[in-house]
Amino acid sequence: MRKVMLVLAVAALAVLGTSCNKLKARDQLNKGVQQFTAAQYGKAVEHFKAAVEFEPGFSAARLYLATAYMQQYIPGTDSPENNMMAVAAFDNFKKVLDQEPKNSVAIASIASLNLNQKKWDEAQQWYDKLIAVEPQNADAYYSMGFIAWSKWYPVYGNARAALGMKQEDPGPIKDKKVKEELTLKYGPVIQAGVQALEKALQINPEYDDAMAYLNLLIRERADLSDSKVEYDRQLTIADDWIQKALATKKTKAERKNKTGGGTIVLDPNAK
Repeated sequence: MRKVMLVLAVAALAVLGTSCNKLKARDQLNKGVQQFTAAQYGKAVEHFKAAVEFEPGFSAARLYLATAYMQQYIPGTDSPENNMMAVAAFDNFKKVLDQEPKNSVAIASIASLNLNQKKWDEAQQWYDKLIAVEPQNADAYYSMGFIAWSKWYPVYGNARAALGMKQEDPGPIKDKKVKEELTLKYGPVIQAGVQALEKALQINPEYDDAMAYLNLLIRERADLSDSKVEYDRQLTIADDWIQKALATKKTKAERKNKTGGGTIVLDPNAK
């Protein structure tokens, strides 16, 4: 009987310890959220780290921890400290996904992190994963269009420069071999980007940034046309998209002035 009582006592202490750890974890999370809201991301990290130490399975705290690291990452800055922030953010988002494989915030954050590091292929893979979880995510499709343009534009610009074409010089590209090589390698990339941006606009018809990049991809694709007639036709389509983008921006600005903005509030106690 004494052995049974001892086992029960140990079990009770374990439950009590677990309960205390959960309370401590939530206290640290709340303190971290306060620092995060005040943009004190370094201090927030310490609280979020403490929260996941008290409760390793606390995915909300882990997600905040990853996001606090990501907030401290500066795109385009190559330094050990900055790169460490990116790695820490990635590692913790991955740990969230180990617990919750379909956590769209973690997936989108890793995709964005890769995008900001100009890791185009990795970013595209993660946006594919995000679309698998959220098929109606217009931002994911827009980002894939942006990735396509980011892959294509430097090559396109270099090709024109190598042929002595100035930015303002009209197309299409006169060198047949160069045009064929660009079409073969980047034609599918451009087409995929156009389709992704069109999908973003199907989901959100007022996505003016998607309109702007659709204009760019179509305008630059015009340089690969086989004739001046086709080139001019592509430019007309591109011009229509830029006009739609400007009109949409104006409409949205007028609407915002009439209605005002809103505020999104996160629940720090969610698990």
